[in-house]
Amino acid sequence: MSAAKGAKSAKTLKVRQIRSGIGFEKSQKATLRAMGLEKLGRVRELPDNAAVRGMVATVSHLVVIEKD
Repeated sequence: MSAAKGAKSAKTLKVRQIRSGIGFEKSQKATLRAMGLEKLGRVRELPDNAAVRGMVATVSHLVVIEKD
């Protein structure tokens, strides 16, 4: 067994989709899809790094970061 399997060592963000990507640029819809958000209300736990933070900033009007 690997050590990373049982322990959460890296910080994560919980991101919830609150608005549809319909009517917005294709790149914004692609960003939602890349984050695993395709339907309203979906929540994904993503690693807290610069790439994910940039993706969240790109679609900040469509998603919200949930607090634990």
